[in-house]
Amino acid sequence: MTVLQLAEKIGAEIINMPSPDRVAAGVYCGDLLSWVMGHANPDNVWVTIMTNKNVLAVAQLIDMSCVVICENAQLDNDFLQTAKDKQINIIRTNLDNFAACVALSNVSDE
Repeated sequence: MTVLQLAEKIGAEIINMPSPDRVAAGVYCGDLLSWVMGHANPDNVWVTIMTNKNVLAVAQLIDMSCVVICENAQLDNDFLQTAKDKQINIIRTNLDNFAACVALSNVSDE
């Protein structure tokens, strides 16, 4: 499944999508940045409520396919500009982390 297909599947708002055809391979949910750094895998979709720009540094370090911001968490201009500069796919949903993970549970199967 591509990141664009994933966004459409959960009805997410596209915040930044420089690579809509990037393939998503699995989902990782977590809000503790150091834990995500040690456990997530490249090409994962990262489900989180965190919205500081350190999220983007971790996503880039791991080479995540997309970051899903849950509960319509607010994004400041610094976050938005950094996402554009680093060319990181970002989508936002009103779903909470659990509901987003359930909706995305078969991402690597499609």
